[in-house]
Order: sequence, then C-alpha cells, then structure tokens
Amino acid sequence: MKTIAICGSQRENGNTEFFMRVVLDELANKGMETEFVSLRGKTILPCRGCYQCLSAGHCTIEDDFAEVFDKMRTADGILIGSPVYVARPTALMSALLERATFSGRAAGQPLAGKVGGPVTVARRTGQAFASAELLLWFFINDIVVPGSMYWNVGVAGARGAFDAETDAEGIEIMKRYAVNMERVMTALEKHGGQAESADRDKLFFQPAKA
Repeated sequence: MKTIAICGSQRENGNTEFFMRVVLDELANKGMETEFVSLRGKTILPCRGCYQCLSAGHCTIEDDFAEVFDKMRTADGILIGSPVYVARPTALMSALLERATFSGRAAGQPLAGKVGGPVTVARRTGQAFASAELLLWFFINDIVVPGSMYWNVGVAGARGAFDAETDAEGIEIMKRYAVNMERVMTALEKHGGQAESADRDKLFFQPAKA
C-alpha cells in the first residue's frame, strides 16, 4: 500500500511539510510505501467549468494538474496539507482539489474508497475553518477519514518562523493519526480493497431540466 502527502505550501522545508513528514515517517515505519508531493513551483489553474472532462474523461486544461492527479489515482492513502491563509487552505491547493473532484467524477470517481485526511498549520488560529473545508473535500469524494486524538492541526510559524518541531502536541496528533490511518487502510485491504464507483455518481452530471 502507498500513501502520498500533497503539500500546498510554497515554502521549502516549511512547517506544513514538517507535520506531513511526521505522518509519512510513522507510516513508513509500519512498512508502507510513502511519497511527499509538493505543489511548490507547479502551475495548477482553477477549474473553468468548461465541462470538457465529460466527453474527454479527464481534465483538458494543460498544466501540472494531471501529474499530481495521477499520483492521487494510484495511491491507497491521500494526505492533504496546507498552511492556513485567511482561515482557509492556499489557493493552489483549492485549485487542485476542485479539479480533482469535478474531472474525477467524470472519470468514474477513482478516489472513492481511498483513505486520507487533512493537515492544517497556522501560527495562531483559523485551522478549524481550513480543516473543515478540506474535510468536506474528502467526504464528497467518498474517501474514508480516520480520527486521531485531536484534529490534525499544528501551531507554528509566528513571524514566519520554521518552528513546527516545538509543537509537541501537534507531533503526537500526527503520529496517532498515522497509526489510525494504517489500521483503516489495512482493514479495508483485507476486506476487499477500494469500493467501486456508485451509480449515484451519474446523477452528479445529470442535465438540468428545462
């Protein structure tokens, strides 16, 4: 099994990356394959609502989206991480997720039945709003979200500091989440793997009645 961690921070070796790597390290210690995916330097435009994915079966915008989405399709676990900007995830992360949802459903909802969850980091507050926004993305894509001893939030970065390692509670939250994520993924694999796309997804693109 493989878990990828997609980081929406533009800062190299930043606080969000630190907490995400805590999760990945715990999963690796349990024998799971892991990969860290940074959106830093990538071009991912917002969904333009063209509906061309319905006929093409994939997003037709030519940028770096397909590269990241292919990793999401083939992974068993997906961790999404973002620093908190004005109480929400970064614009780059939001663009990735809205296109993954829309074109993903057009492609048969390949993310359904995977396991994942969000990681948000802020210097003081705002995590609840950002985390809730990311959780809604997991739920609408039929992804199983395990729990932890607290929400997956980290406190770091006052005045731009790289100081995530000082948040002892945040580190323990991430470690516990990794334990639960591995347990759920292992249980689902023994039960028969990811769920098949449901017929209800056809209703997502049902033409509007006049």
